[in-house]
Amino acid sequence: MQITDHTGDLRTVLAIARYGSLAAAARYLRVNHSTVFRRLGAIESRLGVRLFDRKDGAYAATAAGEDLLRTAERVEAEVEALERRLSGQDARLTGSLRLTAPDDIAEVLLMPLLASFRQSYPDITLDLVIDNRMLSLTRREADVALRPTQEPPETLTGRRVATLSSTVYRTSGRLVRAADDAGDRAAWAQRDWIAWEDGAGPPAAARWLARNVDPGRIGYRSNSLLNQASAARAGLGLAILPCFQGDTDPHLVRVIDPPEALQTDLWLLTHPDLRRAARVRALLDLLYDRLRAMAPRLGGTAEP
Repeated sequence: MQITDHTGDLRTVLAIARYGSLAAAARYLRVNHSTVFRRLGAIESRLGVRLFDRKDGAYAATAAGEDLLRTAERVEAEVEALERRLSGQDARLTGSLRLTAPDDIAEVLLMPLLASFRQSYPDITLDLVIDNRMLSLTRREADVALRPTQEPPETLTGRRVATLSSTVYRTSGRLVRAADDAGDRAAWAQRDWIAWEDGAGPPAAARWLARNVDPGRIGYRSNSLLNQASAARAGLGLAILPCFQGDTDPHLVRVIDPPEALQTDLWLLTHPDLRRAARVRALLDLLYDRLRAMAPRLGGTAEP
């Protein structure tokens, strides 16, 4: 067997292995399903081996596939390291930047900031990836990440922006007794709650709910804080939301003051190889300065 070219082929194989299906790999690669199917067929035909076993739409690497994956991962790491080093030396305020943030931060906080950035740097194209997962900055899934976390990955570099507080909110409609506003635990026991999908969301919120709320009262779950806020507005239950989101929503009312147990930090992160790139530095500096100015709002202490 002889492997000709192609880092593109290796990326295809890696995506299928990591995501387990052609559809998911296609979304990651930003191509359609048939393109991934055609590429995989061409790779297997050229190598003369089957790289994946298919069962019920799931793809699992064969022994030959595992062998190729080990090489592909090494090549990927070397190429990405080279790209980061070269990008980190780029002093031009041009090109593209890939920023990732959770949906609530992207929608509620970032739009005016990104509009200001584009006005200041019109030759830099922004690519915003809204994702509640921590995307890999090592694999260049993003160049800059804005993330709520108390433990940023050791492989990244960045700055802590501010304390990010959350608390319990309800609809401003007359669907909840006044006792709920006083934080009465007995009243809470009679209310429905909104929460993250199992295994998703911040661990602090899951721990707080486990200590304070009967699991049987959680009647609605979602993997999106924007959607959880919508559910709270509609009267589906009480929800834990960031103060920057809930306090500015006229259809939501705080139930209690922000508990310390629901506080986390907001971090701006990038890969060490990219931090000196001019366009990365420009975005980091603007976001940091503007978000620092919002510290009272982020911490839940801003005046109404």
